[in-house]
Amino acid sequence: QLQASGGGLVQAGGSPRLSCAASGFTFSSYSMGWFRQAPGKEREFVAAISRYGQTTYYADSVKGRFTISRDNAKNTMYLQMNNLKSEDTAVYYCAAQRYYGGRNPSDFAYWGQGTLVTVSS
Repeated sequence: QLQASGGGLVQAGGSPRLSCAASGFTFSSYSMGWFRQAPGKEREFVAAISRYGQTTYYADSVKGRFTISRDNAKNTMYLQMNNLKSEDTAVYYCAAQRYYGGRNPSDFAYWGQGTLVTVSS
């Protein structure tokens, strides 16, 4: 089970941090990722991190502004979001993948329920 939290109404330029708490599986056995889905759009990849956090990769749209991290001792993943823009408004989902490197939703086996981030200008 994955539980995302930390969303809400944020002003443009703000820096919220999302969290994703995992339970029911061996967290450190899975690479993890964040996706987002804006109203009327398809779910898109945001960022992913390897099982022990050594490597990460990002969508071009968030590179340099968002940072993904994880704490395996706490079974939790994070997404630090900086300099938010209106186009970052979306429901953010955390997900787990058995292997590393996927960017498609179909690459990820487990999903959280999503947390809404609304950026006001």
